[in-house]
Amino acid sequence: MRERIKDILLESIQVKEQLLRLNISQIFEIAQVVIECLKKNGKMILFGNGGSASDSQHIAAELVGRFKKDRTALAAISLTTNTSILTSLANDYGYEIIFSRQIEAIGKKGDVAIGISTSGKAKNVILGIKQAKKMGIKTIALTGAEGGELVKFADLSLVVSSHITARIQEAHITIGHIICELVEETLMADVKL
Repeated sequence: MRERIKDILLESIQVKEQLLRLNISQIFEIAQVVIECLKKNGKMILFGNGGSASDSQHIAAELVGRFKKDRTALAAISLTTNTSILTSLANDYGYEIIFSRQIEAIGKKGDVAIGISTSGKAKNVILGIKQAKKMGIKTIALTGAEGGELVKFADLSLVVSSHITARIQEAHITIGHIICELVEETLMADVKL
């Protein structure tokens, strides 16, 4: 079992080393889009299924609450948290529209929508990104493997170079934390105390 633990940790390290080699520019570009959105009083709209739903909630919580510094709350919402909305939409219309319908209701130009899908194949995430684009909302996809269909529709995409769902999710939350830290540092530097 000790060797298996070592192998799992090495897999995780290798995925993050790939991020370091291949994705710094993309992470920077995503952070810039998020910073500009929040500076202009837009909001972050995050969504995904399963572990990606948890990641969307985690990132939204870091922005609304705090990451490292006490500061003004930043506008962010995860579309995975209202069970009454999710279950009524799934029951009345179908699971595929649970994100697109919420974006239609609360999204506005100037917001940023981040769809998270480890495979890039989640139909409801794709439809959420499509709806956001239709409304003039900047779209970002966090995916893995080959990126799936999702990357075709998002304005910016970051595809984690792995086929292992757990490693992709670990990279996604690392990317989320990096963005939160950059957002906080930049926006706090702009505040005159």
